[in-house]
Amino acid sequence: MEISIVDQTMIRAGQTAGEALSETVELAQLADDAGFSRFWLTEHHNMPVIGSSTPEILIAKVAESTTRIRVGSGGIMFPNHSPLKVAECFRLLEALYPGRIDLGLGRAAGTDPYTAKILNPSNEFKEEDFPRKVDELQAFLADAAMT
Repeated sequence: MEISIVDQTMIRAGQTAGEALSETVELAQLADDAGFSRFWLTEHHNMPVIGSSTPEILIAKVAESTTRIRVGSGGIMFPNHSPLKVAECFRLLEALYPGRIDLGLGRAAGTDPYTAKILNPSNEFKEEDFPRKVDELQAFLADAAMT
C-alpha cells in the first residue's frame, strides 16, 4: 500500500508563517526518508492559520528539499486560475523535478464567496465549466493549442 501526506501548512498560535513553512519542508523530508509515495500541498486563501495559498511555489521548495517523493497539489482550485496558467506552472515544475510532480485539481474556489470574488473578479465558475477547463488544461500540457 502506498501512503501519502496532504499538508495545509498550519500556522499555530505564536508561530510565524516562516516557521510553519519550515515545518512543512521538514515533514516532507521525513516522509521522503520514510518511503512515503506523495506529499501534496493544499490551496487556501485569506485564512490566517493556513500558509498554503500558493501551492505551486511551495511544491518547488519541497521538491528541492527532498530526493525521491512525488510532490504536488491537493489540489489547485481551478475556478481561481486559467488552464494556461496552471499548465505553465506545472510544466515548469515538471521540467525542474522530472517525474516527481503531481497535479491535483479542485472544482471549488477553496474559500468563502467574498475571497473567491476578490481573488478572481471574473470568478463566475460553474460546475459544468470544469470538464471544459480540464480539456483545455490537458491540451496545454500536451502542447496542443485549443481554438
